[in-house]
Amino acid sequence: MNKKYFYFLFMFAFLVSCSNKLNVNADWKDITVVYGLLNQNDSIHYLRITKAFLGPGDALQFARIPDSSNYPNKLDVRLEEWDISGGDSTPKNTYSFDTTRVKKDTGSFIFNYPYQKVYRTIGKLNENYTYKLFITLPKTGKLVTGRTVLISRMTIKTPRSGSKASILPQTSIPLEFLSSINGRRYQLVLRFNYTEYTSKDTAKIAKYVDWQVFNDEVSPDLTGGKDLQPYYLGDGLYSALKSKIPVDPTVTRHATSIDYILSVGSDDLNTYMNVTAPSMTIVQERPSYTDITNGIGLFSSIYDNTKEDPRHLTIGPVMLDSLRTNHNTFNLGF
Repeated sequence: MNKKYFYFLFMFAFLVSCSNKLNVNADWKDITVVYGLLNQNDSIHYLRITKAFLGPGDALQFARIPDSSNYPNKLDVRLEEWDISGGDSTPKNTYSFDTTRVKKDTGSFIFNYPYQKVYRTIGKLNENYTYKLFITLPKTGKLVTGRTVLISRMTIKTPRSGSKASILPQTSIPLEFLSSINGRRYQLVLRFNYTEYTSKDTAKIAKYVDWQVFNDEVSPDLTGGKDLQPYYLGDGLYSALKSKIPVDPTVTRHATSIDYILSVGSDDLNTYMNVTAPSMTIVQERPSYTDITNGIGLFSSIYDNTKEDPRHLTIGPVMLDSLRTNHNTFNLGF
């Protein structure tokens, strides 16, 4: 799981692992909270494993105390790789997890800051196999389990590799791709790459702006191969550039390329996101969702095209001209 999913990981763990309501008559109960998303593009895989906690007062304050949510002892965590279709009676591989610390992004203060304990393993996963998670608590012998399949690679049809990026304002632009096996929910991020320098600089500085185009394109089924063609308006990119790049008359900028980062989440992840989405009605209570046995949380899979089919397009002359003249970007020095 790469870094961009960690904020989602921590937010999920916070939502399901704490409460600011105290029932003084309730007996304490160990509730294990698990969050993990497997991606076969990654060589390192992370799990967030905590315990639910309860106490009087502000739950946000309790969350910042490591002992509130972390188990005091290292847990026995392993991941088994199974070829279910082949009828195997034993796992093909077993991956053991060890503890490590990850640094949180600046400004994200939920849970102890700036480091949090996570579980990590190293290994290359196979999209054709099923993965079973086993977590054993050493003192009690309690067993927590999860299971997920992986998502197959996707095929992007347009834009084509080698073409010029030409995202223009007041234009409806298609993205055409074939859905993945086991993939349900799709997200597109456009990464706008540019360089900047001043008259005092000895070298150009490479920078980028990410614009999330959509994150709610849903495939009708999980069999893969469905032709999906969502459209988006080019104006959104220019608005994103205006909001994220400061106006500075001393800086000269050169727009270079755009990366199409297409990600897909599993059916379980889509269900979780739908269940936990903000309510648009007067009913604010949201149902809970978990796919963890003997615990709560989410153990599922994601996939993106950045390694198997990176779509990196240089910016064409028409778009360069729009960047210089559009009311959102004319003063950004492009």
